[in-house]
Amino acid sequence: MAHLSAGAKITLPYAATPDHLARLMPKVDVSTAPVRCGTGYPHPFNDACAGRTRKRLGDAGGLKAVGVNLMTLPPGKWSSQRHWHSHEDEFVYVLEGELTLVEDNAETVLRAGDCAAFPQGSGNGHHLQNRGSAVAVYLEMGSRHPDDLTTCSDIDMMSSNRDGAFVHKNGTPYP
Repeated sequence: MAHLSAGAKITLPYAATPDHLARLMPKVDVSTAPVRCGTGYPHPFNDACAGRTRKRLGDAGGLKAVGVNLMTLPPGKWSSQRHWHSHEDEFVYVLEGELTLVEDNAETVLRAGDCAAFPQGSGNGHHLQNRGSAVAVYLEMGSRHPDDLTTCSDIDMMSSNRDGAFVHKNGTPYP
């Protein structure tokens, strides 16, 4: 790997004006990011996640292959049902508060500055719970693979990225 010395100049194949750089790396206007409260889970599976908000920063920035969400999770609520992804990697980074990461065989406390990664196809169901008394804030990032199937570990539910519909594990749709 080549290293640049201090003061080294880099030649670009185009004129890198401030306007050009702004188009290459646009600042995301967070105020325009779509916000969703709760989840699309069928009743009664949304109750544990009520009050959760997802601000879709990646959508606001025009990202198609990667999702980046600014999440808020009130005390006593869950990020989602415990789940794992067949074709998507997932990553979370805690900004404020304290969360409990619940996995198949472990629970881990995450505080501001902590992160966790969930490789695709692991089969390790996970979610975050806010067991504290303050709202927790975290970034959630993941790939958006069209063939992904999200499987819930503790309940009879799964969902495909193809249509986003929640179905029983035998494929029967929820009413």
